Amino acid sequence: GRFYSPLVRAMSKEEGISQSELDVISGTGKEGRVTKKDILAYIASGKLQPVATAPIAKSAVTAPITKTEAPRTAPAVIPSAGDEIIEMDRMRRLIADHMVNSVRTSPHVTSFVEADLTKVVQWRNKVKNEFQKKHGEKITFTPIIMEAIIKSIQDFPMINVSIDGTNIIKHKNINVGMAAALPSGNLIVPVIKNADQLSLLGLTKAVNDLANRARNNALKPDEVSGGTYTLTNVGTFGNVMGTPIINQPQVAIMAAGAIQKKPAVVETPEGDMIAVRHKMFLSHSYDHRAVDGALGGMFVKRVAEYLEAWDLNREI
Repeated sequence: GRFYSPLVRAMSKEEGISQSELDVISGTGKEGRVTKKDILAYIASGKLQPVATAPIAKSAVTAPITKTEAPRTAPAVIPSAGDEIIEMDRMRRLIADHMVNSVRTSPHVTSFVEADLTKVVQWRNKVKNEFQKKHGEKITFTPIIMEAIIKSIQDFPMINVSIDGTNIIKHKNINVGMAAALPSGNLIVPVIKNADQLSLLGLTKAVNDLANRARNNALKPDEVSGGTYTLTNVGTFGNVMGTPIINQPQVAIMAAGAIQKKPAVVETPEGDMIAVRHKMFLSHSYDHRAVDGALGGMFVKRVAEYLEAWDLNREI
């Protein structure tokens, strides 16, 4: 296993940093060891700070009302004989707090579009071996979907925003997060910064690199922050769609479902025909404070349109 000095272990214990979190921290010491400086940098990066809840707007009702505070904690569960009690590690607690806070902060709406990925599937099948031989990278569907998302953000920049009180912050940079599972089973979202400046090859390299380092607990703190939009690929687990929770302080997140062969109506010059097509559901959750149904719906439809219009003769 990885070596940690007594000082680093003592600091981790004092700060409540779990073993799974410690394994994620990128070390700058000899042979990649985690140093005191790395621990302090990790703490300073805000990973250990509780997520602040958004201020609740004052009620417009002027008549005196009895204020009832919503319960912040779930009712106690009394374990039965034989039940196993597993204490959450700090990362699991952070994820739990973040999810609860996001649902409290953002009124979530989810729009769904079923996209025809037949051209994408055919193109990838045609080029994947040559792509790997030429570039040394395996091309998956994730960077292809990501490229369509980036183009759609450029078409609808009000998706790439955050809310600060009564202000909407429109982000200049397009930083796309991609949800990934850690070996511990916990979730982490590495971020591709300035993703709009990357080619499909560049996106493929970034996706593969971040996914690989997530699996090996080798992500740096600044690689899991600063995202402005998130993609989660629920199709990896065979799921066809989902209702993803927004990654605060972003205002939208997209889930890509499993690609399935289905009979579908295809319009031809000779009339409508039934054909086998590769279909995928895109699920787009967005914050209704900033994004209305028209924008949220048009955005996910545009992503589908970019994927459906894929060029079968595209060069690699």
